[in-house]
Amino acid sequence: MLQIAKNLYDYRELIAALAWKNVIVRYKQAYLGLLWSILKPVMLMLIFTLVRSFVGIDTGGVPYPILTFAALMPWIFFQESASEGVGSVTGNAALIRKIYFPREVFPLTAMVTKTVELGINFLILAGLMAYYQMVPTLHALWVPAIILYTMIVALTVSFFGAAANVYYRDVAAALPVALSLLMYASPIIYPLELVKQKLLVEQAAGSWSEKLYTLYLCNPLAGIIDAFQRVLLKGLPPDWHALLPGAIVIAVMLPLSYLFFKRAESWFADVI
Repeated sequence: MLQIAKNLYDYRELIAALAWKNVIVRYKQAYLGLLWSILKPVMLMLIFTLVRSFVGIDTGGVPYPILTFAALMPWIFFQESASEGVGSVTGNAALIRKIYFPREVFPLTAMVTKTVELGINFLILAGLMAYYQMVPTLHALWVPAIILYTMIVALTVSFFGAAANVYYRDVAAALPVALSLLMYASPIIYPLELVKQKLLVEQAAGSWSEKLYTLYLCNPLAGIIDAFQRVLLKGLPPDWHALLPGAIVIAVMLPLSYLFFKRAESWFADVI
């Protein structure tokens, strides 16, 4: 983590330049420009709201559209940061062959690029909160920490995936499928309280209920999404019990992922 932070600081100007280039290239020839970053969460919110009208999901008094949008914000940020991070090394083959600098700059750049879209989505969320007359409390000060944790989770996937993708290009093709499946194992369409009610209170899986709930929380996005909703929409502090299992997983996996990336880094130029 200290090495990542040092590289982030030492190469901050390069990361900023590459991130700006990515934003310009991505939207330069798009007629709607940055509006495309708005359409994805808004359309998913509308689809999930329509589905909910048929199924019926208890939201604990929070309007379902804003609850879902607040869940989609960290999820989409993670999903797109990880997806672009995995393809970031192979996508910059020309730079890798010409000059040396720490290759983790590429996954970091992919993540920084996505903060622009995240900022736009925060404006939409603010509009939704104003529409539903929801005022954030002091607990909203937890948001930067939650976003930072989401970045760390995305980097954990990006480092391993980017290195593996250099040698096995199937990784970039398989990742969107894996992330799509992970979305349904995250409290986006339904709140975490519903999972807790079914497994811990109603014991829906019998003697396996508590183990399954802990396994569910090992997905770091489960705790992140729930914490994001709690601090912004419910005026509550993060649920540390929900965050702990996923944090333990990331604390173990991030150093291993980064070590794997640095070990593979020496041969990137030869393989690409």
